[in-house]
Amino acid sequence: MKPAPFEYHAPDTIDGVLMLLAEHGDAAKVLAGGQSLIPTMNFRLAQPAVLIDLGRLSELAYIHPEVDGGLAIGAMTRQRTVEKSTDVARRAPLVHMTMPFVAHPQIRNQGTFGGSIAHADPAAELPAVMLALGATFVVKSPDGERRIPASEFYVGLFTTALEPGEMLVRVEIPAPAPGTRSAFEEVSRRHGDFALAGVAVSVTPGADGSVADATICLLSVGDGPVTAVAGAEALRGAPLSDATIAAAVEATAGELDPPGDIHATPAYRRHLAGVLTRRALERARRA
Repeated sequence: MKPAPFEYHAPDTIDGVLMLLAEHGDAAKVLAGGQSLIPTMNFRLAQPAVLIDLGRLSELAYIHPEVDGGLAIGAMTRQRTVEKSTDVARRAPLVHMTMPFVAHPQIRNQGTFGGSIAHADPAAELPAVMLALGATFVVKSPDGERRIPASEFYVGLFTTALEPGEMLVRVEIPAPAPGTRSAFEEVSRRHGDFALAGVAVSVTPGADGSVADATICLLSVGDGPVTAVAGAEALRGAPLSDATIAAAVEATAGELDPPGDIHATPAYRRHLAGVLTRRALERARRA
Protein backbone atom coordinates (compact mmCIF):
# COMPACT_ATOMS: atom_id res chain seq x y z
CA MET A 1 0.00 0.00 0.00
CA LYS A 2 0.96 3.64 -0.35
CA PRO A 3 0.54 6.54 2.07
CA ALA A 4 -1.99 9.28 1.56
CA PRO A 5 -0.59 12.45 -0.05
CA PHE A 6 1.44 14.67 2.29
CA GLU A 7 3.65 17.74 2.28
CA TYR A 8 7.31 16.94 3.02
CA HIS A 9 9.88 19.06 4.86
CA ALA A 10 13.44 18.23 5.92
CA PRO A 11 14.76 21.15 8.01
CA ASP A 12 18.37 21.06 9.16
CA THR A 13 17.91 22.87 12.49
CA ILE A 14 15.80 22.29 15.58
CA ASP A 15 14.39 25.79 15.27
CA GLY A 16 13.29 24.95 11.72
CA VAL A 17 11.42 21.89 13.01
CA LEU A 18 9.75 23.88 15.78
CA MET A 19 8.63 26.58 13.34
CA LEU A 20 6.98 23.94 11.15
CA LEU A 21 5.30 22.31 14.14
CA ALA A 22 3.97 25.67 15.27
CA GLU A 23 2.71 26.43 11.76
CA HIS A 24 0.98 23.12 11.05
CA GLY A 25 -0.06 21.93 14.51
CA ASP A 26 -1.81 18.57 14.70
CA ALA A 27 -1.65 18.19 10.91
CA ALA A 28 2.11 17.54 11.16
CA LYS A 29 4.06 14.44 12.17
CA VAL A 30 7.78 14.25 12.80
CA LEU A 31 9.74 11.45 11.13
CA ALA A 32 12.70 10.15 13.11
CA GLY A 33 13.88 6.70 12.01
CA GLY A 34 10.57 5.95 10.31
CA GLN A 35 10.50 2.31 11.39
CA SER A 36 7.12 2.76 13.08
CA LEU A 37 5.57 5.77 11.36
CA ILE A 38 6.16 4.73 7.73
CA PRO A 39 4.36 1.36 8.04
CA THR A 40 1.35 3.02 9.70
CA MET A 41 1.29 5.61 6.92
CA ASN A 42 1.51 2.92 4.25
CA PHE A 43 -1.52 1.20 5.79
CA ARG A 44 -3.15 4.64 6.10
CA LEU A 45 -3.59 4.19 9.82
CA ALA A 46 -1.78 7.53 10.05
CA GLN A 47 -2.43 10.22 7.45
CA PRO A 48 -0.48 13.35 8.36
CA ALA A 49 -0.91 16.26 6.00
CA VAL A 50 2.66 17.36 6.73
CA LEU A 51 5.71 15.17 7.36
CA ILE A 52 8.74 16.76 9.04
CA ASP A 53 11.87 14.66 8.53
CA LEU A 54 14.41 14.97 11.39
CA GLY A 55 17.11 13.08 9.50
CA ARG A 56 19.29 16.15 9.00
CA LEU A 57 19.45 17.01 12.71
CA SER A 58 22.92 15.58 13.36
CA GLU A 59 23.08 17.73 16.50
CA LEU A 60 20.59 15.30 18.12
CA ALA A 61 22.69 12.20 17.43
CA TYR A 62 25.08 11.72 20.37
CA ILE A 63 25.86 9.74 23.51
CA HIS A 64 27.40 11.93 26.21
CA PRO A 65 28.75 10.51 29.49
CA GLU A 66 27.85 12.91 32.29
CA VAL A 67 30.19 13.89 35.12
CA ASP A 68 27.81 12.39 37.70
CA GLY A 69 28.04 8.95 36.07
CA GLY A 70 24.84 9.21 34.06
CA LEU A 71 24.26 9.43 30.32
CA ALA A 72 22.64 11.88 27.93
CA ILE A 73 21.46 10.37 24.64
CA GLY A 74 20.23 12.51 21.77
CA ALA A 75 16.83 11.66 20.39
CA MET A 76 18.16 11.00 16.87
CA THR A 77 20.86 8.56 17.97
CA ARG A 78 20.45 5.34 16.01
CA GLN A 79 19.48 2.31 18.07
CA ARG A 80 22.41 0.35 16.66
CA THR A 81 24.79 3.07 17.90
CA VAL A 82 23.31 2.77 21.39
CA GLU A 83 23.58 -1.01 21.22
CA LYS A 84 27.29 -0.89 20.35
CA SER A 85 28.27 1.95 22.69
CA THR A 86 30.80 1.07 25.40
CA ASP A 87 29.61 4.08 27.42
CA VAL A 88 26.08 2.66 27.43
CA ALA A 89 27.37 -0.79 28.40
CA ARG A 90 29.28 0.65 31.38
CA ARG A 91 26.85 3.29 32.58
CA ALA A 92 23.44 1.87 31.63
CA PRO A 93 23.83 -1.92 31.44
CA LEU A 94 20.06 -2.43 31.40
CA VAL A 95 19.84 -0.46 28.15
CA HIS A 96 22.80 -2.40 26.73
CA MET A 97 21.25 -5.80 27.46
CA THR A 98 17.85 -4.70 26.11
CA MET A 99 18.89 -3.32 22.72
CA PRO A 100 19.31 -6.71 20.95
CA PHE A 101 15.64 -7.43 21.72
CA VAL A 102 14.51 -4.35 19.77
CA ALA A 103 13.27 -5.63 16.40
CA HIS A 104 16.07 -6.72 14.02
CA PRO A 105 19.55 -5.32 13.23
CA GLN A 106 18.32 -3.83 9.95
CA ILE A 107 15.63 -1.92 11.82
CA ARG A 108 18.00 -0.82 14.59
CA ASN A 109 20.32 0.59 11.92
CA GLN A 110 17.65 3.16 11.04
CA GLY A 111 15.45 3.30 14.12
CA THR A 112 16.23 6.06 16.60
CA PHE A 113 16.43 5.95 20.38
CA GLY A 114 14.09 8.88 20.81
CA GLY A 115 11.70 7.74 18.11
CA SER A 116 10.90 4.50 19.90
CA ILE A 117 10.46 6.32 23.20
CA ALA A 118 8.16 9.01 21.79
CA HIS A 119 6.09 6.56 19.71
CA ALA A 120 4.90 5.00 23.00
CA ASP A 121 4.05 1.57 21.64
CA PRO A 122 2.92 -0.52 24.63
CA ALA A 123 4.90 -3.46 23.21
CA ALA A 124 8.15 -1.46 22.88
CA GLU A 125 11.09 -2.31 25.10
CA LEU A 126 12.67 1.11 25.61
CA PRO A 127 9.74 2.86 27.35
CA ALA A 128 9.66 0.17 30.06
CA VAL A 129 13.44 0.33 30.44
CA MET A 130 13.33 4.12 30.76
CA LEU A 131 10.76 3.76 33.54
CA ALA A 132 12.90 1.19 35.32
CA LEU A 133 15.94 3.48 35.17
CA GLY A 134 14.12 6.64 36.26
CA ALA A 135 15.06 8.49 33.07
CA THR A 136 14.11 12.07 32.29
CA PHE A 137 13.01 13.26 28.84
CA VAL A 138 13.95 16.73 27.68
CA VAL A 139 11.50 18.23 25.20
CA LYS A 140 11.73 21.49 23.33
CA SER A 141 9.23 23.98 21.94
CA PRO A 142 9.40 27.62 20.80
CA ASP A 143 8.84 28.53 24.48
CA GLY A 144 11.96 26.68 25.65
CA GLU A 145 12.84 23.32 27.20
CA ARG A 146 10.80 21.17 29.53
CA ARG A 147 11.92 18.12 31.54
CA ILE A 148 9.48 15.24 31.96
CA PRO A 149 10.19 12.22 34.19
CA ALA A 150 9.58 8.91 32.45
CA SER A 151 6.99 8.15 35.14
CA GLU A 152 4.89 11.09 33.87
CA PHE A 153 5.58 10.79 30.15
CA TYR A 154 3.35 7.85 29.20
CA VAL A 155 -0.30 8.67 29.69
CA GLY A 156 -2.19 6.17 27.49
CA LEU A 157 -2.19 4.01 24.39
CA PHE A 158 0.34 5.57 21.99
CA THR A 159 -0.09 8.77 23.98
CA THR A 160 2.52 10.82 25.80
CA ALA A 161 2.74 14.07 27.75
CA LEU A 162 4.20 15.84 24.71
CA GLU A 163 2.16 18.97 23.99
CA PRO A 164 1.45 20.44 20.53
CA GLY A 165 4.60 22.06 19.17
CA GLU A 166 6.96 20.03 21.36
CA MET A 167 9.57 17.50 20.28
CA LEU A 168 11.77 15.12 22.26
CA VAL A 169 15.42 16.19 22.01
CA ARG A 170 17.31 14.35 24.76
CA VAL A 171 17.06 11.39 27.14
CA GLU A 172 18.87 11.65 30.48
CA ILE A 173 19.62 8.41 32.30
CA PRO A 174 20.84 8.83 35.88
CA ALA A 175 23.82 6.97 37.26
CA PRO A 176 22.75 3.78 39.05
CA ALA A 177 23.30 3.52 42.78
CA PRO A 178 26.39 1.50 43.76
CA GLY A 179 25.81 -2.24 43.54
CA THR A 180 22.63 -1.93 41.46
CA ARG A 181 21.83 -5.03 39.43
CA SER A 182 19.45 -5.17 36.50
CA ALA A 183 17.99 -7.59 33.99
CA PHE A 184 15.64 -7.71 31.02
CA GLU A 185 13.47 -10.58 29.80
CA GLU A 186 10.82 -10.91 27.11
CA VAL A 187 9.00 -13.56 25.09
CA SER A 188 7.88 -13.11 21.51
CA ARG A 189 6.64 -15.59 18.92
CA ARG A 190 9.86 -15.05 16.96
CA HIS A 191 12.90 -13.01 17.86
CA GLY A 192 12.31 -9.46 16.70
CA ASP A 193 8.51 -9.72 16.77
CA PHE A 194 6.45 -7.65 19.17
CA ALA A 195 6.76 -9.14 22.64
CA LEU A 196 3.86 -11.03 24.16
CA ALA A 197 5.22 -9.75 27.48
CA GLY A 198 8.48 -8.37 28.78
CA VAL A 199 10.00 -7.02 31.97
CA ALA A 200 12.87 -4.77 33.04
CA VAL A 201 14.03 -4.94 36.65
CA SER A 202 16.52 -2.96 38.69
CA VAL A 203 17.54 -3.97 42.22
CA THR A 204 19.78 -1.99 44.58
CA PRO A 205 21.13 -3.78 47.68
CA GLY A 206 21.46 -2.09 51.04
CA ALA A 207 24.42 -2.25 53.40
CA ASP A 208 22.95 -5.28 55.21
CA GLY A 209 22.39 -7.21 51.97
CA SER A 210 18.64 -6.65 51.86
CA VAL A 211 16.97 -4.84 48.95
CA ALA A 212 17.16 -1.09 49.50
CA ASP A 213 15.31 -0.18 46.31
CA ALA A 214 13.79 -1.94 43.32
CA THR A 215 11.79 -1.28 40.19
CA ILE A 216 9.83 -3.74 38.05
CA CYS A 217 8.51 -2.36 34.76
CA LEU A 218 6.62 -4.39 32.16
CA LEU A 219 5.67 -4.10 28.51
CA SER A 220 2.83 -5.57 26.44
CA VAL A 221 0.59 -5.89 29.48
CA GLY A 222 -1.27 -2.58 29.35
CA ASP A 223 -1.89 0.60 27.36
CA GLY A 224 1.75 1.57 27.90
CA PRO A 225 4.70 0.56 30.05
CA VAL A 226 3.46 -0.64 33.43
CA THR A 227 5.26 -0.17 36.75
CA ALA A 228 4.61 -3.02 39.18
CA VAL A 229 4.35 -1.00 42.39
CA ALA A 230 3.29 -3.86 44.64
CA GLY A 231 5.86 -6.20 43.10
CA ALA A 232 8.72 -3.82 43.83
CA GLU A 233 7.43 -3.12 47.33
CA ALA A 234 7.51 -6.86 48.08
CA LEU A 235 11.27 -6.80 47.48
CA ARG A 236 12.23 -3.80 49.59
CA GLY A 237 13.72 -4.48 53.01
CA ALA A 238 14.16 -8.20 52.42
CA PRO A 239 17.02 -10.32 51.07
CA LEU A 240 16.69 -11.29 47.41
CA SER A 241 15.85 -14.87 48.33
CA ASP A 242 13.68 -17.39 46.54
CA ALA A 243 10.85 -16.61 48.94
CA THR A 244 11.15 -12.85 48.37
CA ILE A 245 11.24 -13.30 44.62
CA ALA A 246 8.17 -15.55 44.78
CA ALA A 247 6.32 -12.90 46.79
CA ALA A 248 7.30 -10.20 44.28
CA VAL A 249 6.16 -12.35 41.36
CA GLU A 250 2.78 -13.02 42.98
CA ALA A 251 2.31 -9.34 43.77
CA THR A 252 3.30 -8.30 40.24
CA ALA A 253 0.95 -10.73 38.53
CA GLY A 254 -1.84 -9.73 40.90
CA GLU A 255 -1.74 -6.06 39.96
CA LEU A 256 -1.79 -6.57 36.18
CA ASP A 257 -4.83 -6.31 33.92
CA PRO A 258 -3.33 -7.17 30.51
CA PRO A 259 -5.21 -7.04 27.22
CA GLY A 260 -5.95 -10.08 25.10
CA ASP A 261 -5.59 -10.56 21.37
CA ILE A 262 -5.17 -13.30 18.77
CA HIS A 263 -1.70 -14.07 20.13
CA ALA A 264 -2.37 -14.30 23.88
CA THR A 265 -5.28 -14.21 26.30
CA PRO A 266 -5.18 -11.87 29.32
CA ALA A 267 -4.64 -14.85 31.60
CA TYR A 268 -1.71 -16.09 29.55
CA ARG A 269 -0.09 -12.65 29.47
CA ARG A 270 -0.49 -12.34 33.25
CA HIS A 271 1.08 -15.77 33.76
CA LEU A 272 3.89 -14.94 31.32
CA ALA A 273 4.61 -11.65 33.08
CA GLY A 274 5.02 -13.54 36.33
CA VAL A 275 7.37 -16.09 34.80
CA LEU A 276 9.49 -13.38 33.18
CA THR A 277 9.61 -11.34 36.40
CA ARG A 278 10.95 -14.37 38.26
CA ARG A 279 13.57 -15.00 35.58
CA ALA A 280 14.67 -11.37 35.56
CA LEU A 281 14.97 -11.17 39.34
CA GLU A 282 16.92 -14.41 39.45
CA ARG A 283 19.24 -13.10 36.75
CA ALA A 284 19.72 -9.84 38.63
CA ARG A 285 20.57 -11.83 41.77
CA ARG A 286 23.30 -13.70 39.87
CA ALA A 287 24.76 -10.53 38.33
